[in-house]
Amino acid sequence: MNEMTQIPALMAKIGAAAKAAAAELGFASAERKHAALIGAAEAVWTRRAEILDANARDMEFGRDKGLSAAMLDRLMLDEARIRSMVDGLRAVAEQADPVGEVIAEWDQPSGLHIRRVRTPLGVIGVIYESRPNVTADAGALCLKAGNAVILRGGSESFHSSGVIHACLQDGLSRANLPEAAISRVPTRDRAAVQEMLTMTDTIDVIVPRGGKGLVGLVQREARVPVFAHLEGIVHIYIDKAADPETALKVVLNAKTRRTGICGAAECLLIHKDIAGTIGQGVIRALLDAGVEVHAAGDLAKIDGAVLATEEDWGREYLDMKIAAKPVDDIEEAMAHIRRYGSNHTDCILTEDDAAATRFFTRLDSAILMRNASTQFADGGEFGMGAEIGIATGKLHARGPVGAEQLTSFKYLVEGDGTIRD
Repeated sequence: MNEMTQIPALMAKIGAAAKAAAAELGFASAERKHAALIGAAEAVWTRRAEILDANARDMEFGRDKGLSAAMLDRLMLDEARIRSMVDGLRAVAEQADPVGEVIAEWDQPSGLHIRRVRTPLGVIGVIYESRPNVTADAGALCLKAGNAVILRGGSESFHSSGVIHACLQDGLSRANLPEAAISRVPTRDRAAVQEMLTMTDTIDVIVPRGGKGLVGLVQREARVPVFAHLEGIVHIYIDKAADPETALKVVLNAKTRRTGICGAAECLLIHKDIAGTIGQGVIRALLDAGVEVHAAGDLAKIDGAVLATEEDWGREYLDMKIAAKPVDDIEEAMAHIRRYGSNHTDCILTEDDAAATRFFTRLDSAILMRNASTQFADGGEFGMGAEIGIATGKLHARGPVGAEQLTSFKYLVEGDGTIRD
């Protein structure tokens, strides 16, 4: 076979095996899935030196490719991050199994007894960039929800993801579950992505996790349903009733803790009444922390700030950069977010309950926060153990997508010789 025919044949084989595995997983016991995840966690920790060696190769590839510092940070693994991966696998393992959960139950006057229960989606295709830990997160969550998964990681994390995937399969093997339950596309060839997008016979939903380019490609070309995870153009509005200390520590954490994650703050909107006091203090603190501030209005007069341009609004920097702008009131702040935001995560800093309620009620982002760092926009921090992504669409899953969000439901209807008049 030539290269053009190899990829479709490879993907067809992976898809068929995943579909067969999904049929078995749909009725696998909670105990076996738990055992597989605990086994995977143990394998990741046991093979951590191998994972670090693979990651060193990926880091070298990323540097040669010219990845930014923030993207390299996304790619990098150390022992602490591997420990977090292990903790995530264990946390998912210990969660209640969502499959078979009765969501609602009722009786009809006709004599029918009806239950709505959770059921797996089937086969999930996950296409992601850079972050190798997504391999563990996505594999674990799909398995917990009784789904088979086909993982296609980014070219940068190829080696790291390969070893992590092998650890997941170790866990499956120990629990006597089919290894095809967590499959990985073993090539960097982009043709594999194109193939996944059209595999309607074997893949039930695609989850893209990455930059605007990747998500846009998937949304344009997929024939399989998509849970969209768009870029995180995260706004923080500092209201006139904000507490100065809260504003300072929340903004600094939201921007600088990790700049390369989708919950990192990218734009500050500051009420004009406190722009010269609290606002100026926050801007100076960001500058002192090494953040490049692209500011508008009087904020641009602060020593060290850069004059913002139209291109700075609606931009996901994923770097030590942030846009800042004074606004007349909460209405202007919300209008700016509606125009330039990505419906991912937005935050208000205020001690005014009415302002917070207005912000929560009138904006429609997947996650809205008050007086808390946007770096908490994460499934693990929401108690989900991990996440497969943060869905910004409005159909089926929205916000952090954990195991429960990776299920559908079916109706179980029982009668006693019941007939319809």
